[in-house]
Amino acid sequence: MGLTTILLACSFVAIMTSSPTNAQTTPAPFLPPSPAPAPAPHFVNLADLLSVAGPFHTFLNYIEQTQVIQTFQNQANNTKQGITIFVPKDSSFSSLKKTTFSNLTQDQLKTLLLYHAFPKFYSLSEFNNLSALNPVSTFAGGAYTLNLTDNSGLIHVASTWSNPKITSGVYTTPPVAIYEVDKVLLPMAIFRTNPPLAPAPAPAPDATKPSDLGPSSRNGIGSSPKSSESSTTESSACSISLSLFIYLVMAISSLLMFML
Repeated sequence: MGLTTILLACSFVAIMTSSPTNAQTTPAPFLPPSPAPAPAPHFVNLADLLSVAGPFHTFLNYIEQTQVIQTFQNQANNTKQGITIFVPKDSSFSSLKKTTFSNLTQDQLKTLLLYHAFPKFYSLSEFNNLSALNPVSTFAGGAYTLNLTDNSGLIHVASTWSNPKITSGVYTTPPVAIYEVDKVLLPMAIFRTNPPLAPAPAPAPDATKPSDLGPSSRNGIGSSPKSSESSTTESSACSISLSLFIYLVMAISSLLMFML
């Protein structure tokens, strides 16, 4: 009897200790929410930008022909420094003699195009401080430097043979800045002398025909009006003579009738 009581008591204790209400649960650790992934950087297509602005077709054709656009594109989208490009309009290239660029070697042309860019993004407001660091190195490196001046917001980018001004900002969103300039940058390292300008276009031919009443020339041109005038004069003289003859005949006839 006593053993049975002890077994029942042990069973009751075991049931009570295994009850869910008495079980101790370990709280789950608090985990902060995961941060949202950073947005992918915006890809800047330089060819698209230059093809719709300007017109910059000449500059765009040159950087595509020399594959400089790949260098610019990589700097624009794959570096933290960014890029600043000075782009001349088509009229800036056409204002110079064609041989200025056609006589350049492929390496010289490539260097000339790299000379039109800084390997870093610069806003317009930064040019004032940048001018204090003249000369400023370009993508071409070495002796290919530029001097900047900021005169109350009028910014000039000086090379050896040209001193163009920035006429507008084509695209100025970091990390890419593209500025329109009114002349081609011409370094002495490529051009030993100042490149000549293109010849002035020939004047349009005068479409006005010579007057029919103009004076006659030595080769007989314009003599017809004079002949016409002479014929008119002779016709008038004949009419006067005929009138006088008729009047004279009538006078003689009247005199004869009176005498009879």
